[in-house]
Amino acid sequence: MNKFAYKILLVDDDRDILEFLSYNLEKEGYKVILCNNGRTAIELAKKEKPHLILMDVMMPEMDGMESCEEIRKIPGLEQTRIAFLTARGEDYSQIAGFDAGADDYIVKPIKPKVLISRINALLKRVSLARRDIIEKEEKVTVNLGGLILDREKYLVFKKGKEIILPKKEFELLALLISRPGKVFTREEIFTKVWGNDIIVGERTIDVHIRKIREKIGEKTIKTVKGVGYKYRITE
Repeated sequence: MNKFAYKILLVDDDRDILEFLSYNLEKEGYKVILCNNGRTAIELAKKEKPHLILMDVMMPEMDGMESCEEIRKIPGLEQTRIAFLTARGEDYSQIAGFDAGADDYIVKPIKPKVLISRINALLKRVSLARRDIIEKEEKVTVNLGGLILDREKYLVFKKGKEIILPKKEFELLALLISRPGKVFTREEIFTKVWGNDIIVGERTIDVHIRKIREKIGEKTIKTVKGVGYKYRITE
């Protein structure tokens, strides 16, 4: 995944630290979101779904440990990495951090190049985890409501009749059918079907959905206005 696709949530009550960190991370190509307290961090994590959260331990309203524990309970953020960046280097603080669900514990002060290296290592694990999930999905041959989709052979059959789909239409249908009923956001679809390195028009997904509907049925894919699309089983 290209660096420009990664979102990092920075959480610290020190404005100077936020500015310093955001400057260095944005220079590396990351998208950075800023926050100055633990409670707001939880709400931003739900909304933005960052790939990495880098937070201080001692903060107003809710400290980093509590925030980390709450974020770990949020559905959809299982692959989000959380690292503490703090001046507290005591062994018991580090142990508490990992017990709270952190993936790394970084002690200040730290040189920017070393910090970037640690961040790159954490995000590489996000990329590998995502790849594992995709590979597991791709092995599945799906049979739902008279529609059979074979990922390995790139074949689609509806009630025994073969349906010819170009590659992107097939991949889009395969994504939707992998979890019937789940609403895939437009951002998710772009990321998983076209990838973050490819720039496509806003109407690209809509055009592909329309073509798929023409071939497999108008009622199979439902539009969730303002959000995205989901596959629904029809007889």
